[in-house]
Amino acid sequence: MKLVFLGPPGAGKGTQAKLLAQNRTIPHISTGQIFRDNIQNKTKLGVKAQAFNDKGILVPDEITNEMVKLRLTKDDCEKGYILDGYPRTVPQAKFLDSIVKIDRVVCFYLSDDEAMKRMMGRAISEPGRADDNEDVIKTRIKQYEQKTKPLIDFYKDKENLLMIDANPEIEVIQKDVIDKLNQ
Repeated sequence: MKLVFLGPPGAGKGTQAKLLAQNRTIPHISTGQIFRDNIQNKTKLGVKAQAFNDKGILVPDEITNEMVKLRLTKDDCEKGYILDGYPRTVPQAKFLDSIVKIDRVVCFYLSDDEAMKRMMGRAISEPGRADDNEDVIKTRIKQYEQKTKPLIDFYKDKENLLMIDANPEIEVIQKDVIDKLNQ
């Protein structure tokens, strides 16, 4: 099963993707991790991505698309995967549609206030994350509202969108995801 997880920063996409990937024995492909790997290894794409990340601005589609496309060619993706944090824009979604068929899109919803609270908590509990300070978090939430939220309508039109409340406890959310995927 090929899945996309959407939602605002702090909604728990990564946590839920990790749990479901273990449950389904498919890879959890986090664009955040792809970016970190490319940045740490100082790849050509990684150097370009770093400049945008430092400002809290989404990395341009052409860089992100290339990183994701390269990752999806790996052998572990043959039986499916969970894309976490990609696509973030309608043009990225259209690019993704041109290279693969996504089975379901799981959208986690959460208020901006709760997203901010969670992200600030993460900044405190995980020191050294340069992308988690109040100004950068506000920018990321604003970017989500402007660029990523339109994906909800894009996927709703394709009739493969599942809406998941990201407010309950992790286990409750996971059960909701599994139940809806099994319908």
